[in-house]
Parts: sequence; C-alpha cells; structure tokens
Amino acid sequence: MSKDIVNGYVDVESHQGITTIEFFHPQSNSLPHRILEALAHEIHAVGTDKETKVIILRSGGDRTFCAGASFDELTQIKDEKAGFTFFSGFANVINAIRKCPKLVIGRIQGKCVGGGVGLASAVDYAIAVEGADIKLSELAVGIGPFVVGPAVERKIGTSAFSQLAIDASMWRNAEWAKRKGLFAEVHATVEGMDESISRLANQLSHSSPEAMRELKKAFWAGTEHWDELLIQRAEISGRLVLSDFTKEAIARFKAKAQ
Repeated sequence: MSKDIVNGYVDVESHQGITTIEFFHPQSNSLPHRILEALAHEIHAVGTDKETKVIILRSGGDRTFCAGASFDELTQIKDEKAGFTFFSGFANVINAIRKCPKLVIGRIQGKCVGGGVGLASAVDYAIAVEGADIKLSELAVGIGPFVVGPAVERKIGTSAFSQLAIDASMWRNAEWAKRKGLFAEVHATVEGMDESISRLANQLSHSSPEAMRELKKAFWAGTEHWDELLIQRAEISGRLVLSDFTKEAIARFKAKAQ
C-alpha cells in the first residue's frame, strides 16, 4: 500500500536487517478495517522474511500514535457479523505481532487511545516520548476493551489494566505507563527516542536470530489460545457496538471532534 495521506496507508521499508512498518490515517491514526488488515498482513510477511532481523512498528505524524478504532467505520456497522469483522481486525494485528518470530520495537511518538494502547502493549519493547499519554476509552462508548484487553493485561497486570478500563475518560501519562511496564523507556525529546530506537535496533540486527526467536517464544508462553480468545472477544465487541447506548455515544464523540 502506497503512502496515501488522504485515505491512510501501511508502508514497509527495510535496511540492513531492520524493517520498519509504518501505518497512518489522517484522523489521528484511527484505524479502519482495511488498514488493520494490511497491517496484520505486512507483520506476518515481514516475520517470514529471512533478511529481516528486527522490526520497528511506528505510525506517521507526530501527535498521536494511534487513536484506536475508526469512529467513521464504527457508525457504519449494521449487524453483528460486520461488527465482528471490524473488531477481528485488531485481534489479527495483535496475534500477528504475538506470533511473529522477530522482536518488534514500538515507536510511541504520541497519545495512545483504545486499540492504540493494545498495539503498544503487543510490541516486545516500547520506546516512547513524553506526552505519549494513554487511555482505554472503550467503556465510555459502551463497548469495553475486550479485544485489546489480554495484551494490555499481560503487559501491565490486572490491577493497572482494570484501572484503565474502568476510568475510561482519564488519561494516564507516559511516566505512569513506564512505571506499570507498558513503556520500556520514555524520552524527553523525539530525537532522544529515535536515537534509542536506532541503537537498540542496530544492536538486535547483529544478535542471533535463533536466540531472539526462542526468547520471543518464551516471552509469549501461555498465550497460545489467543487465536480463539481474541476472536471470542471480537464477537462481544461486535455485539455491543450495535447498542443504542454506543451509537449515541459515538455520535456525541464525533460531534465534539468536529
């Protein structure tokens, strides 16, 4: 997919064993299903590429890493099948990262909302900048963070995950996310963040691919059932998104954003 700044894109670049996967959507990197599909596809493809030693996952722009689900697309969901199809997009991306045999570094250059927190939780090592605040906003629109929940809970624990899920309107800052284990590093500047990402990626590109593959398997041990679990969670969200509460809540959020 080319860099279409009007409709969004997923772009892949490789250099000396380091492959960067970048996603973008003009609405604060909120993700429609077609971009989620493309993202899952590229992560899987790069994971099988023998030349790639390490992956960097990043988004375009400088303010928001990912604002979660596309509200425009959520409002178009008319039945449970369509709802399931949409939410399975996030499930497929998280599972693609989980099963990818390469370590994935996350470049978190801005705010993470909903599904964006899920993506930041799914990467193996997240490096962020100050201002990369996080929020699980799903309950505020009547859904709940069901699909991304297992990834977030695995990374930060049940207590911190429940705090995020219950107080769906409260932002937590990047330092909070670092203390809870979501972010491995938080830098004062974008330049500092990118220098650290470059240093780590270069280091890993010269590490043993077999050792990193085995290490990743060890990190993700116990999640083998996620292929089924995240699909079950997508069915829950796909049902809840049809409620009058959710339709009215999303309409209010869209009105505020305009």
